[in-house]
Amino acid sequence: MKQWKIYGILVFVMFLWGFNLPAVKFLVSEVGPVTTSAFRIFLASVVVFSILAVLKMVRKPTKQEWKYIVLGAFLNVVCHHYFLSLGLTMTTSSNAGLILGTGPVLTAVLVSLFMKNYPTRLQWFGAVLGLIGVSATVLAAGDGTSGISLGDVLVFLSIFTQVFSYLVISKAASAIDPRLLTAYMFLVGSAILFVISLIQEPGEIKVLINVPPIFWIAFIGSAVFGTAVGHMLYNYSIGKAGPSKAAIFMNLNTLFTLIGSSIFLNEKITQQHILGLVLIVTGVLFGSGAVEDIWNKYKTKKSVSE
Repeated sequence: MKQWKIYGILVFVMFLWGFNLPAVKFLVSEVGPVTTSAFRIFLASVVVFSILAVLKMVRKPTKQEWKYIVLGAFLNVVCHHYFLSLGLTMTTSSNAGLILGTGPVLTAVLVSLFMKNYPTRLQWFGAVLGLIGVSATVLAAGDGTSGISLGDVLVFLSIFTQVFSYLVISKAASAIDPRLLTAYMFLVGSAILFVISLIQEPGEIKVLINVPPIFWIAFIGSAVFGTAVGHMLYNYSIGKAGPSKAAIFMNLNTLFTLIGSSIFLNEKITQQHILGLVLIVTGVLFGSGAVEDIWNKYKTKKSVSE
């Protein structure tokens, strides 16, 4: 698949994830966060397995592949969703968005340390520029980035463990299709989260009986699109583009979250948001390597014509 198509997939995933965050925040306000995550991710695993069954891609993993599945499930599903769902109950959406926006920089650093795959100067420039754009966009919300709470720490742990999982997924991509890996990770991870929910949130399953209908609309939408389709496509993109380039697009997550909040929560989009948009998009173009690709093609075309 051409690189530009992968970039298009990543933008679409960020759109799904951006609109998913307000939905998750609503869900965890109605039912215990761990219980909600366990059932939401289990439904996501069913959806991914169903899609792969139609594509005739479902198979039994090998012993070596199970190692990737278990490690990926622990980092990408259990730790990430556990810390994120708890963190969203303790911090503001602005703080959470800002902290999640550190994902590209964290990924670039960890990839450099563990995979010896060093980003170019332009890609580092794009990562930093995107982080500045995320900061400008989040600060425009004006609801509390002063002071660090336990929720902030939990959200940071969620993105930190998720970034580590991207290294596992990138390594596993040569052995197992990332989409099939996603399905098994969701299944294993949701089972572990369910056990944790029984211990940490006893009785929350009964609460599901009395939730309003809007809860189930948000729940199904989040599980099917935000979690199942979103993670399946993103993990697939990691296998094609690598963790560093794929992570750069996470900067768009904050932007789409604010747009979703504006539509569903009637929050205003200011000039500072527009400035953040310009910085984020520019950062993505530089950080993903798109600018370098265009420049190299231009130089090649120019040298041929001469």
